[in-house]
Amino acid sequence: MVKIKYLGLSIGIFGCLFKLMSWAGASILLVVGLSLLGIYYLIKVFEKR
Repeated sequence: MVKIKYLGLSIGIFGCLFKLMSWAGASILLVVGLSLLGIYYLIKVFEKR
């Protein structure tokens, strides 16, 4: 579960780096990274404690 969070965070950071450097694939990386983070936090909200 925590791996999803860190994977999404790292892909999102690489997406930001690609966007700043104007390299190809930046939008895809941002969408994938932020989607993984969104899925992680969505699961975290509805998780029973």
